[in-house]
Amino acid sequence: MLKKTLKKVKEVCPLIHNITNYVTVNDCANILLACGASPIMADDIAEVEEITSICGGLTINIGTLNERTIESMILAGRKSNLLNHSVVLDPVGVGASKFRTNTVEKLLKEIQFTAIHGNVSELKALAIGSSSTTGVDANINDKITQSNIQEVVQLAKNFSKESQAIIIVTGAIDIVCDANQAYIIKNGHPMMSKVSGTGCMLSTMITAYLTANPDDKLLASATAVILMGLAGELAFNRLSEYEGNLTYRDLIIDEIYNMDGNILEQKAKYKIC
Repeated sequence: MLKKTLKKVKEVCPLIHNITNYVTVNDCANILLACGASPIMADDIAEVEEITSICGGLTINIGTLNERTIESMILAGRKSNLLNHSVVLDPVGVGASKFRTNTVEKLLKEIQFTAIHGNVSELKALAIGSSSTTGVDANINDKITQSNIQEVVQLAKNFSKESQAIIIVTGAIDIVCDANQAYIIKNGHPMMSKVSGTGCMLSTMITAYLTANPDDKLLASATAVILMGLAGELAFNRLSEYEGNLTYRDLIIDEIYNMDGNILEQKAKYKIC
């Protein structure tokens, strides 16, 4: 199943429109190329509807949110909905400021998202109005552990039902769910948190997987998450003694580019509940 989902992205080579943040825009473009998709980065209001019309999916990321791009996000999202394209939201730092929170609330009202991807603090901010978000990373008190995972799964399922979107919560343990079913994924490596943008890269890769695999969107989302985590594991094993997070970022992208479907199947660590 995972192997077929991986292969489909390379066969389809979906064109993905990204309205994303300026910190990681180059990494997001490269991760799409690595996984077999193709990127377009366009956020000016004068062209976003036209650009998204020629693409297969749209990623909206609020990492470097500004007033200029909010209307662009809404126009592109509405156009994508009209065209029945997959749309992924990465609500980076929602809850950290009223501006971010109010913007995400507006986006959720205006756009039907296929999937929403964030850390557990961002999920809590969206689902229950928690203010534990302290920045772009999850609050240390919000870590997903074996003791609280069922509680987080239920919160994600409830929010999926409310939002009618697949919910992806990433951290030491990852959760990918709809209102009825959840993948609990344990691939990954702690050093991934030392690379700025792994979450952003994953969000746009999720869009590519959804676009290429429309018949099973939950599996498509889970496959992208497993792929990213496994790439983090394999990349860490390739680091030499004096190499650090910059090399690690490049190795993650290389691992995704070279990923073999059989290895993905063999080394995937997940269960469905």
